[in-house]
Amino acid sequence: MKFTFADKKITASDDLHSYAEKKISKLDKFFRQESEAFVTFSIERGRHLAEVTIKNNGIFYRVSEATSNMYASVDSAVAAIERQIRKNKTRLEKKLRAGSLDTAAEPMGAVEIGDADEDEEEALFEIVRTKRFALKPMTPEEAILQMNLLGHEFFAFKNQDADNVFSVVYKRNNGGYGLIENDEE
Repeated sequence: MKFTFADKKITASDDLHSYAEKKISKLDKFFRQESEAFVTFSIERGRHLAEVTIKNNGIFYRVSEATSNMYASVDSAVAAIERQIRKNKTRLEKKLRAGSLDTAAEPMGAVEIGDADEDEEEALFEIVRTKRFALKPMTPEEAILQMNLLGHEFFAFKNQDADNVFSVVYKRNNGGYGLIENDEE
């Protein structure tokens, strides 16, 4: 497992980094391919916050835990993410199709939005962050599971039920989910 650590409003010790690495490495048993772990340590309002995000084969698992001790936050985050991985991996394998977690995400060109010369009017539409990712072919049900794993309001993917067209699933205000598909006519 490949690790990336970030410290916000704190200078975490090497002991804390190695402790987190040791604990999170135990989650590697759930994955067949090499995974990446992003760990962020921070202090907010006197609470020690440990945020762990694991990326494996295009699927993200994210947990954020806050306690009065950073080591306890790491332990709690590892336990929570393990429950999340077990629950969702089992659900994907049983409900959707065998081997659904083994397929590799095929890379797709991403749209890059650059910084333009901004007038005062354009400052209202200032882009403060750009993310790039590969769109993985999946069913809308898999996309909803992935969206819920990340805790997002929407999720973009290639809909394999509709010839891999660009699609977006989203949570509706009145409950349920919506699906937006690209019409390439």
